[in-house]
Amino acid sequence: MELLLSIILDVILPVFILIAAGAFLHRTFTFNLGTLSKLLTYLLLPAVAFTNLYESHISSDVLGSIVGFWIIQSLLLIGIVHIVSKIAKFDTGLSATFKNSVVLNNSGNFGLPVSQLIFHSQPIGLSVHIIIMTLQNLLTYTYGLMNSVSGHSTSLKDVLKTFFKIPVIYALLLGLLLNWLNVELPFFLLNPIESIDNAFLAVALITLGAQSAFLKLTELSLPLVLSLIGRLLLSPALALLIIFTFDLEGTVAQALFIASSFPSSRNSAQFALEYDNHPEYAAQAVIVSTLLSSLTVTLIVYLAKVIF
Repeated sequence: MELLLSIILDVILPVFILIAAGAFLHRTFTFNLGTLSKLLTYLLLPAVAFTNLYESHISSDVLGSIVGFWIIQSLLLIGIVHIVSKIAKFDTGLSATFKNSVVLNNSGNFGLPVSQLIFHSQPIGLSVHIIIMTLQNLLTYTYGLMNSVSGHSTSLKDVLKTFFKIPVIYALLLGLLLNWLNVELPFFLLNPIESIDNAFLAVALITLGAQSAFLKLTELSLPLVLSLIGRLLLSPALALLIIFTFDLEGTVAQALFIASSFPSSRNSAQFALEYDNHPEYAAQAVIVSTLLSSLTVTLIVYLAKVIF
């Protein structure tokens, strides 16, 4: 019980205080969400990715385990939601949004701050999350985007162009390369990068709160219930099964288990809005899964600490 209370007070409560602050401030002053989004995408996220991979000590075996875990879990989730959408007889647009709401998670401006709080004294845990987050970006701008435009015309070339515009990819590769080559950056470069890294947690959560400030829940529909079950319960259950199957343990197992539990990605709602695939339902899946994650993520973090 003491561990559970500590997780609630030290991890979950700080997260939702900042989210609430963002919602309140946006309702009061009306932030420019586009500017905040660009600040996160083009400055803060790349700095976090670079710093943690540059300073981490992940072996090739561990990296292989992380990638293998992610591939298996993603394929299982994609297969299950495809079957469920067929059984439920969702139309093309609803099916696309439902699949994205389960398969794509908010590993960026929700998951990364949570991981920073959990693994502040265990750098490898945060590095595991950075790798998972980068792989999630790959999934988002391949499977997620193609899924959303399944009823529209697009090309693989356009999808790849979108993906390769994501700066966090290059920050990740640069961090890994400099780490591998044992390059020591001078203080005047490393210090501002680390300062930007330190700013990420607060800005990301305040932005998430601002994005959620005006979302409304009109009804608890079957697709919404299925999205919540898939994202918050099925995903971590599959993760635990894979972790046990491959005999993963320690901080790496904790980080993978926790990373599987985060709520639906904002990108799923953005795609639904852009391609007119039931955008209200997509927005509801994001905000309700984020609110409920205060309970489910608390439980997953507790289980991760106890089991591993």
